Amino acid sequence: MVQLVAGNVQLAVQLASKTEAIQQVGSLLVKSGFIEAGYVKSMLAREAQANTFLGNGIAIPHGQPQARDLIHKTGIAVLQAPEGVRWNPGEIVHLVVGVAAKSDEHLQILTNLTHVLDDPEQVKHLTHTDNPQDIVDQLTRSSRAATNGHQKSTDTTADFDQYVDLMITGGAGLHARPATAFVDVAKSFNAEIRVRHGEQVANGKSLMSLLKLGVEQGSQIRIMAQGDDAQQALQMLQEAVETGLEEEAEEAEMGGEDLPELVLESIPMLGISASPGIAIAPLYQHQHSQIRVLETGAAPEIEVAQLRRAIAAAQRDLKELYATIKLRLGAGKAAIFQTHQEFLADPDLVDAVIAKLPPNHSAAWVWQQEIKARADTLAAVKDPLIAGRSVDIRDVGDRVLKKLVQPIDTRSQLPNHPVILIADDLSPSDTVGFDSAIVVGCCTAKGGATSHAAIIARSLKIPAIVSAGDSILNLANGQQAVLDGDRGRLYPKPTISDLAKARQTQQAQQDLQDVVWRSRYQPALTKDGHRIEVVANIGAPEEAEQAVNAGGEGVGLLRTEFLFLNRATPPSEDEQLTAYQTMTQALNGLPIIIRTLDIGGDKDVPYLNLPKEENPFLGVRGIRLCLHQTELFETQLRAILRAAKTGYVRVMFPMIATLEEVRAAKAFLESVREQVQAPPVEIGMMVEAPSAVLMAAEFAQEVDFFSVGTNDLTQYLLAMDRGHPVLAKQLDALHPAVLRAIAQTVAAAKQYGKWVGVCGGLAGDPLGSSILAGLGVTELSMTIPSIPGVKAKLRKTSMQRLQRLAKRALRCTTAEEVRQL
Repeated sequence: MVQLVAGNVQLAVQLASKTEAIQQVGSLLVKSGFIEAGYVKSMLAREAQANTFLGNGIAIPHGQPQARDLIHKTGIAVLQAPEGVRWNPGEIVHLVVGVAAKSDEHLQILTNLTHVLDDPEQVKHLTHTDNPQDIVDQLTRSSRAATNGHQKSTDTTADFDQYVDLMITGGAGLHARPATAFVDVAKSFNAEIRVRHGEQVANGKSLMSLLKLGVEQGSQIRIMAQGDDAQQALQMLQEAVETGLEEEAEEAEMGGEDLPELVLESIPMLGISASPGIAIAPLYQHQHSQIRVLETGAAPEIEVAQLRRAIAAAQRDLKELYATIKLRLGAGKAAIFQTHQEFLADPDLVDAVIAKLPPNHSAAWVWQQEIKARADTLAAVKDPLIAGRSVDIRDVGDRVLKKLVQPIDTRSQLPNHPVILIADDLSPSDTVGFDSAIVVGCCTAKGGATSHAAIIARSLKIPAIVSAGDSILNLANGQQAVLDGDRGRLYPKPTISDLAKARQTQQAQQDLQDVVWRSRYQPALTKDGHRIEVVANIGAPEEAEQAVNAGGEGVGLLRTEFLFLNRATPPSEDEQLTAYQTMTQALNGLPIIIRTLDIGGDKDVPYLNLPKEENPFLGVRGIRLCLHQTELFETQLRAILRAAKTGYVRVMFPMIATLEEVRAAKAFLESVREQVQAPPVEIGMMVEAPSAVLMAAEFAQEVDFFSVGTNDLTQYLLAMDRGHPVLAKQLDALHPAVLRAIAQTVAAAKQYGKWVGVCGGLAGDPLGSSILAGLGVTELSMTIPSIPGVKAKLRKTSMQRLQRLAKRALRCTTAEEVRQL
């Protein structure tokens, strides 16, 4: 018997989001003793996998089947939201019916809801009633009462010309989960879809309409479709039904890489998850060095000279740090320190300091004041991403200050055993210096999950929590603690039982991660036999071997810029050849795509004599530079083509915007190939400029493959500089405009038998990789650490599901909507 009493109904609730709605109704279920608190997380996870919106303003959030052990007894809780809450695009919910069911006892509630939806006046009444008993009575009345006045009648709706007759074989017929899976497939098509069962006809895109049919196991249904893609819709729906909707729904719920959750008895200190994982170790309070400066200095010209020397020295340190971190963590994470270099190169900052030196202020004092003012301004911004960059400003400022004055070292040495580090905040320079064998976890009073320090912590696989509050600074050194980076909780006083449970959960998580790592050499073959190549983006010769060791099936992007930057003269042909051959030998027959030089006026390359351009990203860069400086281009192509004699080499041209550019580049390549008598190579082009998307059909007749650079394509499509301090946060490669551009590119390529890869950041994104595969992208090129996880994720699903996910993503209108899929 399902329990629902007036005390489990909250009226006139204001809800800001779907997540808040699920959390609140879940809290009601917890308060009423129906569930453990952990079941709420399962409700959120369930919603991320399948939509629980029934229609006509009603949603039924509930948890995953594997979380039923967190249910004490079957129960219902209801939130009434007269003003409504946005559930999904175009879906507004007024009644949130939270369901906790140990078996199928809640199906009577669903039956009653189907009949509520048939009565708009009843829905309106329940949405605005000030008597919770009205809602209780409606949801708990008997099936007979519920059907009173709603007797089954013959539906005279005409059948469509295109249809297929099928039998439902699932054990429970077409109830909530398989019906949800059916609707999910149906909604991925534009065609109108109907389902006939006996004399009744339902809307195939409405969950409640389907549930009303009462289709049981062994029943015959007719699926009908009308519209441009009707035949494709029928084919996919038939496959979905025949392969088992119930099983597919279960796969959606069970197929993820969900790690075991940590639930402890002791009271935690709450923060925000910044890096996942569990750490168990004594606490250690981290102290920064103190920097004391004198306000008074020497003559302004002397202070200016000292300032410029300090900035130059800091720039050299940052360049070395970038090179070191690039080797250790990859170019993406090392780019943080390139950003720091850009901060120091800001002429406005230097000019502002110099202007305040007279009559006798010290450079260190003025610098400190100017950095503080700029950092404080950023910290006051409401956007957490921008506010978090104040730490970077202070980090850069301190680096220069330490060149101007000798800091007072107030830091105590880290112990020689593992610790959970506690700090007010951490800079990227702090975090990158951590030994992950000693600092096994960190928790800060301030900071954000999008900070560069948090990004580095994730790369180092150090569990981390941010924004835990100043109270953590009062915790004693040496106190044994447990840090749960997955949920943002620090347990400073765990019990013996807690410690045992934490170690058990930590080991279970590690075991699951080990399974992913051990399976890294298995191909990314979907359940229905479709293979997606998973390859690496690299920017140094030694990274080729690292990519293979991580399960990479080749190199999808070799950034050759590393050979040309930070030097006084261009690399010789033999120097380039040596680098390329090192990689082909490491790959041992696996393919490598070598992108020709892609730099422009934004890079400081003295020997190229590039003029400073107002907008270098729209100037002479990429293939334009190569075609302009043909001697440089010829030397690189000679080295690449000679390397092609030693391995499977493909050549790719960057920043192609016109047919004239790609034809000129191909002609130049062919003339060089004849000179060195090299074998023919496959030729591809980057799809970064919008013109390449719009003319993809024409370009597909010129090249062998496309590789979509989602980072640049996104900034060009959305007209936002990805380095802009304000706009960068809005750049999201999952924006529907970007996804539709990729879909258009894939369609054009298929028309001419060409394949499409993606080498931007989206390829390594867990959701992004799934959508891209569903769009028809056959090669995903990503940072090396992302390879094992993406391959494992793709192996756990079917191409059919990926295609439906991609279709849903294309119908979204914002990046946020896509990320909610």
